[in-house]
Amino acid sequence: MITSKSALVLIVGLSFCLPAWSQLPVNNLQIDGLKKTKWSFIGRLIDSQIGSLADSTQLANDLQRLKNLPAIADGKLQIDTTGAGLNVTLQLKEALTFFPIINFGGVRGNFWYQLGFNDDNWRGLGQKLTVFYQNNDRRDNFNLYYKIPSFRRSKWGGSLSFTKWASVEPLFFSDATVFYNFDNLSLGLSTIYQLKRNRTLEFGLTTFVEDYNKHERHEGETTPGPESLRQPKLLGKLVFVENRLRYHLFYLDGFDNNASFQTVHNLQDNSWFHIFLNDTRYFKRLPFRGNLAARLRIGLATNNNSPFAPFVLDSYINIRGSGNRIERGTAALILNLEYRQTVLESSQFGIQLVAFSDAGTWRKPGGTLQELWKGKNLQHFVGGGIRLIYNKAYNAILRLDYGHDVRQPSRRGVVVGLGQYF
Repeated sequence: MITSKSALVLIVGLSFCLPAWSQLPVNNLQIDGLKKTKWSFIGRLIDSQIGSLADSTQLANDLQRLKNLPAIADGKLQIDTTGAGLNVTLQLKEALTFFPIINFGGVRGNFWYQLGFNDDNWRGLGQKLTVFYQNNDRRDNFNLYYKIPSFRRSKWGGSLSFTKWASVEPLFFSDATVFYNFDNLSLGLSTIYQLKRNRTLEFGLTTFVEDYNKHERHEGETTPGPESLRQPKLLGKLVFVENRLRYHLFYLDGFDNNASFQTVHNLQDNSWFHIFLNDTRYFKRLPFRGNLAARLRIGLATNNNSPFAPFVLDSYINIRGSGNRIERGTAALILNLEYRQTVLESSQFGIQLVAFSDAGTWRKPGGTLQELWKGKNLQHFVGGGIRLIYNKAYNAILRLDYGHDVRQPSRRGVVVGLGQYF
């Protein structure tokens, strides 16, 4: 039994031991467990240096920074005291980052699938390479994405994307909903600059062509809107990311914020269109293997009275159970809440049960911001789901969610996908 006197001795003893430990130099800094990942990539993420005085907070931050990488599944710190200093070992477990993409998802009215491959640690340098084919709305799509987080250990990086996106898009006119075959072929380049360890700034330029052709279901009908429309465009973007997340296998703690501003120039009619989107995510680890998750999304765009509004209400993007692209708007406010309860956890696998609340509101094209606060524009769905998790591969999470409308329980749906919803 620890008495008050012995507790006082322990506290006083620690107060003397910790400063003494922190005054010892780091004689040796070693990383164990790397197979694919190269030291040249890992080393630039470690602030602790051989010869410097040991700092327990800095060492813990170094370890957490490595655990946050897609390439690292888990890790721990081992410190051995010698007569002249410390031997520090970061014992890491690499994650599988190269795997085929056999992905699928679905909401009411649209089942899609992907085939390809992805590597979040390409060449062992933390680079990202993604290539896939996707069938969406029974139409063919493909994507090539390559990202280099750092050029020659500098603060500069970059990315390249080449994408063909094809879908069937509902456009909402005042007297009818008209479906169009939508095609977007784009080529984008970005420059990434690391402001701090947890802050990045991205500048990007994309050239793309949008094609709209009235869907064959309207053949023989008289419907509003053009039969076809072709629009070549240029897009410039600025993205600021603040990332203070801490990964512990599939648990998350902390927050991140992604703010993006895009401006689009239509080369056909010489018009401009602007979009601002801000995503804030917050995670809190709770006792008994619980994890609280929240996402607040704020979107604002040029308020043209046009059916081609950028923000959509969709089960797969923001409101689970709502349906397939059932509404569009020029402003959006969305709050997603989740409680994730782990019911099975091992070194390889995990199972989580999820309860969620998805709520959002939209401004219709040409409307006012006051519309965001009108009850008739509010969509609120609640539900539950399950996550099947494979710990040894990055983001290898199969999810299944069921949601229904709070005010109209008959509106409901199932959403299937890969990875957490947010």
